[in-house]
Amino acid sequence: MKEVKRSAVRTGVTRRSFLGMGGALGVAATSAGSFVLPAFASESSTPARGGHFRLGLSRGSTSDTLNPAHFADVFMQSLGFAIHNYLTEIDEDGQLKGELAESWEPSNDAKQWVFQLRKGVTFHDGSDLTAEDVVASFNHHRGNDSTSAAKGMVDPIESITTDGDHKVVFTLNKGNADFAYITSDYHLAILPSCDGKIDPRSGIGCGGFQLQSFEPGVEAVVKRNPDYWKSDRAWFDSVSFLSITDEAARTNALRTGQIDAMDRVDLKTVNLLEMDPQVQVNTVESDQIYYFPMNVQAEPFDDNNVRLALKHAVNREDMVERVLKGYGRVANDQPIGGSYRYFADLPQRQYDPDKARHYLKKAGHDSLNLDLSTSDAVFTGAVDAAVLYKEHAAEAGININVIREPADGYWENVWMKRPWCMSYSSPRGTADWFFSQYFAGDASWNDSNWNNDRFNHLLNEARSELDEERRAQMYAEMQSLVHEQGGRVSPMFSSYVSAASQKVGHGRIGTNRDMDGNRIAERWWFKG
Repeated sequence: MKEVKRSAVRTGVTRRSFLGMGGALGVAATSAGSFVLPAFASESSTPARGGHFRLGLSRGSTSDTLNPAHFADVFMQSLGFAIHNYLTEIDEDGQLKGELAESWEPSNDAKQWVFQLRKGVTFHDGSDLTAEDVVASFNHHRGNDSTSAAKGMVDPIESITTDGDHKVVFTLNKGNADFAYITSDYHLAILPSCDGKIDPRSGIGCGGFQLQSFEPGVEAVVKRNPDYWKSDRAWFDSVSFLSITDEAARTNALRTGQIDAMDRVDLKTVNLLEMDPQVQVNTVESDQIYYFPMNVQAEPFDDNNVRLALKHAVNREDMVERVLKGYGRVANDQPIGGSYRYFADLPQRQYDPDKARHYLKKAGHDSLNLDLSTSDAVFTGAVDAAVLYKEHAAEAGININVIREPADGYWENVWMKRPWCMSYSSPRGTADWFFSQYFAGDASWNDSNWNNDRFNHLLNEARSELDEERRAQMYAEMQSLVHEQGGRVSPMFSSYVSAASQKVGHGRIGTNRDMDGNRIAERWWFKG
């Protein structure tokens, strides 16, 4: 396999390098450590205010909503981080730090967490941030009637109370040493409240930019918040978030000066962008995972032998080489990569058509015909990956019918609707965070409908286990269960590859999410 390629801002970061956690129970905003790969250094300039920044993004749907509970992809995530703040954030160096929270203090058993809020923060409507706003914002995601994608993460909260105007007390049903990380999730935006409720579709936050217009699937425009409490952020006068789902159109818009930056460079033509003196290509390694979720409640995926056959029927090295052009690495049918604290280095599953046939026969099949839904809405090259998988699987007697679905509405009409489709996920700050959102039996985004009693038990127990060795063993077993029995074929981790005009300046680029942790609007600037 090729070495991961670099842009003009190359560094010597190794594939498996990562920062160790400084202590999950750190009492101050600066005391928690990191689980994510180091950000790459970049050519930077002295930040200057001004200008209208135009960001072309590969996502955006007519069903997009300003309700943070339903933020789904890079378009709404990036817009959300522009107009909202959160209790904590993962910064450019992969460190967890306070945003609206100045500090946090867990009890000895990590069951109670006390967050001290910043004073003097105002919302775009002029109201002051108080502890009641935090309570109402979190409660928006809680309860039996919640449809929030963050519901599984906040369900362990038994109660949220206030102690004065700037102190919030979270009491959990069991200890969770990683709770402060969860509060940085992009769904958990803090909005102004009235009578204990928030208006989730108001677009009013306390972030660096104020919402001016929002046309779902087309464009959102924001302008700088003149009262923003961060003096070293939100450099642009205004920002346009533009949905440009076609990669050729997105690339052309950048090269002709119609936009200033774009995500998801077409890896087939990235070499042409790298040769353009007016363009900077930025590449950062990550544990962003591309995968094929199966509904394990539906035939034939309800038989683990079929699932194992499909896992052995994909050539991961070939897919990384031909689809990602070397901008990534093989994955191993479980999402916890080398950047995570409790990463378990399991034996790598190999492409083995004979073994795939063996498992097919155990399931009672000599061959198998399957429909696979996909779209380049998932990632640039997703359709190519599906066709390549079809070639690989044919050697094992598995006939895959690739169905190319429309990009618009893919996440609403296909993902978690079709028995077998394609998806991706950015890394989360902790293994518990990822597993709770995607693999717990009742998780909102459990896109394979996998419900394993042993896994659920371990997830619940590991969350409150404070013995490091025991906790590591639990997460290793969870990864093994997903690897051996889970409902995902997960062949590859992908690097983030984006591009921008040379007129744009930035510092170190965060790796916890695409587009500088989705905070590109707040962190970047135009060079003077």
